Amino acid sequence: MPQSVYIHIPFCTNKCYYCDFNSYVTENQQLIWDYLYALEREMEATIRINPPDQIKTIFVGGGTPTFLSYEQMQYFLTSVQKKIPNQAPDIEFTMEANPGTTDLDKLSIMRQGGVNRLSYGVQAFDDELLKRIGRIHDSAQVMTSIENAKLAGFNNISIDLIFGLPGQTPELFQRTLDQAFSLDLQHFSAYSLKVEENTRFHVLYERNQLILPSEEEEVLMYELVRKEMARHSYLQYEISNFSKPGFESRHNQTYWKNEEYYGMGAGAHGYVKGRRHVNAGPVQQYIQLVQEKELPRVEEFAVAPQEAMEEYMIMGLRLMAGVSESEFQARYGTSLDSVFGEEVKELINIGLLEKTEGRICLTEKGIPLGNEVFMRFLT
Repeated sequence: MPQSVYIHIPFCTNKCYYCDFNSYVTENQQLIWDYLYALEREMEATIRINPPDQIKTIFVGGGTPTFLSYEQMQYFLTSVQKKIPNQAPDIEFTMEANPGTTDLDKLSIMRQGGVNRLSYGVQAFDDELLKRIGRIHDSAQVMTSIENAKLAGFNNISIDLIFGLPGQTPELFQRTLDQAFSLDLQHFSAYSLKVEENTRFHVLYERNQLILPSEEEEVLMYELVRKEMARHSYLQYEISNFSKPGFESRHNQTYWKNEEYYGMGAGAHGYVKGRRHVNAGPVQQYIQLVQEKELPRVEEFAVAPQEAMEEYMIMGLRLMAGVSESEFQARYGTSLDSVFGEEVKELINIGLLEKTEGRICLTEKGIPLGNEVFMRFLT
């Protein structure tokens, strides 16, 4: 049975210009309450149908989970504790948060409700740049939010940063990194901007009105983040993730190792007993399906062995530790070499992969070319 749980809270204060996640801007308090009631019912049904042995990680994403009011947050976290049993004593319980939506009182409710890890969507420390990408917070609110989180007792805090933003230069990104390091945090995620469909940025891009840094500048920013993280003693353990020793995201490693997990909430995906499912995305449809069927699934399918093996390689090679040949054999009943031997050999010959002690991983040359490597494992 899965040992990880993902829960989606789809509500937001506003829609960022680059965001294609399942999120909705609303002030309809009754809709939010109806959603939380439905979510509690889905949790109960999911666990009843497939009871877990032990839950080791919970991750609450969005949207903006910290958009919930004090009362709603209290209700939601009480539901999680009531409906998700067999939580490990050392469970990692992460909640995504936005600066400006986490005062000390709300953070205290979260901490008392079991949350012990925060992931803040900071993205940048340049206030003009933050406005340009549709964020509603400023740098000062980031500092206040982090200070409040520490006062509330959080000692496992991560922030997300984005590089390759409109008008961003390597020099501006260096300033963002300098401010980020001043916060004395345990974890960072640093992603390059992807212009996704159904976003404001995509509309501007299609009109040639989105002026982005050159590919060379984006590469420079990625090299910069890797160099600066190492200089400040943060270990790169995944292509876009860096941590102090012992603070790697355990929940996200569930995905990178292609392990199973429960997925609950509007638009959430899950992977249980070799089957993937997708929940209804629109909030009203999600609520209606829960009322009618308990499980609000709109798609469910078995993962074919070849697809599972491809996913194992594509996701696992994102980790600096790479993939294990013995684990592949144990999981799929066949050797990695018999399935992907030619691809691995070719990538080793051109210097993008290396094999050491029964593991296959990206080389220094291969790390910035990860997507090119991953594509070789899709048949």
